[in-house]
Amino acid sequence: MCETCGCGDPEIVPIEVQERILSDNDAQAGHNRSHFEGLGVLAINLMGSPGAGKTAVLEATARAAGAQLKLGAVSGDLATDRDADRLNASGIVSATITTGSACHLDARLVHHALHHFPSNDRDVFFIENVGNLVCPAIYDLGQAANVVALSVTEGEDKPLKYPVMFQKADLVLLTKVDLIPHLDFDVAAVEDALRRVMPESNMLKVSAKTGEGIGDWLAWLEARRPAPGARPAEGHPHHHDHDHPHEHHHEHH
Repeated sequence: MCETCGCGDPEIVPIEVQERILSDNDAQAGHNRSHFEGLGVLAINLMGSPGAGKTAVLEATARAAGAQLKLGAVSGDLATDRDADRLNASGIVSATITTGSACHLDARLVHHALHHFPSNDRDVFFIENVGNLVCPAIYDLGQAANVVALSVTEGEDKPLKYPVMFQKADLVLLTKVDLIPHLDFDVAAVEDALRRVMPESNMLKVSAKTGEGIGDWLAWLEARRPAPGARPAEGHPHHHDHDHPHEHHHEHH
């Protein structure tokens, strides 16, 4: 649990303080969104439990996309650069957001990472959130869409046990489906659970190991990319409409 925001617990952080934190976050998220839209970049907030296969799916995405898409990512992690290292090795230009004790990313952390990101010339930018099925759903990061990775090893009941996460999802990636023959797992039960909690149930079955479903995942991304004419000329700067100095303090440390 985060020490500063309390992750919605009024006994730790008063409700009025939580409302101010979320209000400030939403304002920063709006700025991030303008940045992504100005660059013609599709920004995806990828969420899921630790071990759900988020990084593996992105590696498979890079393999399948090849030179077709220029991919970028930031990976939220409490203590290491391992996910970003894996993504860089796969061809996705990546950086780490080290959160310390924070169990989610917020818009200001993403904003700070964007200022130090090595390349704005991306088609799709993934924000790989901290592994958690609770807090990341609460914070807008400026993304165009929320995607939740749900592994078959987690069981069929996760959408019902963690409804807020799946209510906010535009797409669920059911990962590690190559393991289904070896598990007591009911795909229909997951589909039923998602229909109960998602405003518009939408799920793709994927395997980073075999490549199953990755083509459908790429098609989903392509359908949401800004039109080519929306991308500005090369070298479009990151404009700021506010006048505060950019001293970025990671309050979650």
